[in-house]
Amino acid sequence: MRQSSRRHALAACAAAAAAMLVPGLAWAAPAPRPGGLPALGDQFLWGVSASGFQSEGAAPDSNWTRYIASGEVDDYRDSVRFLDFYTDDIEHAARLGVRVFRLSIEWARVQPTPDGWDERAFAVYDKMIDRIVAHGMTPMITLDHWVYPGWAAERGGWSNPGMVQDWLANARKVVERYAARTPMWVTINEPAAYIGTEQRIGALHSDDAPAMLDRLAQAHNEIYDVIHRAQPDARVTSNLGYVPDAETEVNQPFVDRVADKLDFIGVDYYFGPDPATTATGTSAGAPAMWELPLQTEGIYYALRHYARLFPDKPLYVVESGMPTDNGRPRADGYTRADHLRDTVYWLQRAKADGIDVRGYNYWSLTDNYEWGSYAPRFGLYTVDAEHDPALSRRPTDAVEAYAALTRAGGVPGDYRPTRAPVPCSQVDPPASCDEPVTAEPRAGS
Repeated sequence: MRQSSRRHALAACAAAAAAMLVPGLAWAAPAPRPGGLPALGDQFLWGVSASGFQSEGAAPDSNWTRYIASGEVDDYRDSVRFLDFYTDDIEHAARLGVRVFRLSIEWARVQPTPDGWDERAFAVYDKMIDRIVAHGMTPMITLDHWVYPGWAAERGGWSNPGMVQDWLANARKVVERYAARTPMWVTINEPAAYIGTEQRIGALHSDDAPAMLDRLAQAHNEIYDVIHRAQPDARVTSNLGYVPDAETEVNQPFVDRVADKLDFIGVDYYFGPDPATTATGTSAGAPAMWELPLQTEGIYYALRHYARLFPDKPLYVVESGMPTDNGRPRADGYTRADHLRDTVYWLQRAKADGIDVRGYNYWSLTDNYEWGSYAPRFGLYTVDAEHDPALSRRPTDAVEAYAALTRAGGVPGDYRPTRAPVPCSQVDPPASCDEPVTAEPRAGS
């Protein structure tokens, strides 16, 4: 969605003013530093992401199983059965050298009826989280990754004013159970995209979207306080699915409602500007997702955008990755390993330029059910859920690449991205065009 000239001018003034609030930030490419690009350092949090419904299998009754039953999207089958393979999957993550493992506690699984929770389901999550901790990783627990119980759907889902209290009852139970494991917390995954997805699957009328936004913000703000009472030093966010060329319009309304209750800014970044998709940062459910434009330097602009809005808060890339079509090589020849290295290069550039980025989660550890289809493959480990009964985890080229990155703290100092940045990017206009970042030359060149 294009902005008018007047809005461009206003945004440019605001960006310039915000830049002055962030000491040490150099928005144009800095002069080459002695020794090349610095590593991200020992305190940087490398991680991987997974989502309960998308990967667990044995799906309980929920808003999403009901939508799948309508026949409008691909059959869920049994996803990649993370419930059965979590021991191996967590070990795979640990071997990468990551320090954070993001997972969901599925509301539909642990509270299958309005009047009770399933202790056996919780016990499985206990084992998952204990195993993550035993491998030296911090759990990052997502309370809501777009899935809620069938009984809540029958009550109207987020159209129902009582949804907030239903949601909070479960979320409090989860927080009380796991706060002692000192996890990081994601309250609501990509709220703006959640609203758009609810409309896509027919669970929410467009007239109810403003009310859902208010209810999601209320849920976040109330559970934030609950988390901090149980875990005073907790790190809590609601990750934002960054929308190139429309971030302010799409995500700012939610940000404005929760800004005082974010311990860090969680940013998800995937694609460059896509004129056909402005409702979601991840383009969840978009056909031929692997054909959407990629622009790895966009992660720099996304982080810069939020560093200017929140100069006193750290940032964390909660999700980022690259899709392929059923695991086939991309038509543009871009490999998963190259995309990963290029992305990390821009994280290093962001940090070197004064942006306080603390961590990065790759989406996702394994392929999974991408909101209606198994065709988009994002996994470090690929899984053919439709044709391989064994659901074998097969490493992509990015597995060794990621392990090398975590060992070294990033790409080498003389690394240069395999793709040059776009001269006038529209990821965060006008700043991304008026103040472009350029790739540093290799050391000695």
